[in-house]
Amino acid sequence: IMKDIYNITTTFILAGFGKTTSSAYLYFASSFVLYAVTIFVNAFLIAVLFLEENLRGPMYTCLRHLTFNELCGSTAILPHLMANLLSESKTISYSACFAQLFFIYTYGTVELTVLTVMAYDRYVAICNPLRYGNIMSDTKTHRLLIFAWVYSLLTTFLLVIQSLRLPLCSSRIDQLFCDNVTIMNLSCVDSSSNNIFAIFLIALSIVSPSLVIVYSYIRILIVCLKASKEARAKALNTCLSHLLTFFIFIIGVFAVVIGNRIKTKAVPVSVNNILSLGFLTIPPLFNPIIYGMKTANIRTGIKNIL
Repeated sequence: IMKDIYNITTTFILAGFGKTTSSAYLYFASSFVLYAVTIFVNAFLIAVLFLEENLRGPMYTCLRHLTFNELCGSTAILPHLMANLLSESKTISYSACFAQLFFIYTYGTVELTVLTVMAYDRYVAICNPLRYGNIMSDTKTHRLLIFAWVYSLLTTFLLVIQSLRLPLCSSRIDQLFCDNVTIMNLSCVDSSSNNIFAIFLIALSIVSPSLVIVYSYIRILIVCLKASKEARAKALNTCLSHLLTFFIFIIGVFAVVIGNRIKTKAVPVSVNNILSLGFLTIPPLFNPIIYGMKTANIRTGIKNIL
């Protein structure tokens, strides 16, 4: 009965690519260089964090997880994007689409959750330095990071299950990759319940961690204002890398959320495509560079290995 009513979609057309032109080779080369550099800087940072004995402690443990997650996020989108740039069909299979959706949303949720753990670590280190060793023990740090991964995988799994249940009447996706909002728009039935659930997850996975991070840094700022000039400079310097990482990521996330939720003809499709790729490509590329340049211990570790 379902086959008679709804079209059975086995392949999606990624219409965001448009037609293959001579410029596709330039885009492919640019994407290849971007992916290669991203893989190198993240893999190199992970190697430095594992090999250098002085790079131990909660902050560096969190950074290892953050960097590994960014490798996964880049790999979820860029290889398939490069293949489609040179392909005439510009398609993705049904199973690959939902797998891509799962890994992209997991990447985003893990990224923000780990950044929240790192903000809490900086808050304890600056606001409760005498109790830091007891509060941020290795055991507690690993428990928080396990929670970050389990929570992210579970919430994304529930989101994907909700979308898998939708019967689809179209196979055209006006983007470069699979997105939950786009899948809901292809549904033959009312997807209001899915939309409400997705908005709830956005509030839970984006807004709540962001508020925790902002609150942590407000408390840090209050403590820094009361400290000496030297102590204030040292404290702010240790937080600078994390703040830059957070702002780069959250700006990209909100650009994607707003672009998906508020469709307008005033914004060209190409602009929405670029914005949607931003949070998947910019943080994995720049975050290792930021930490490598701004963190003295990591700079020393890089020099030792080189």
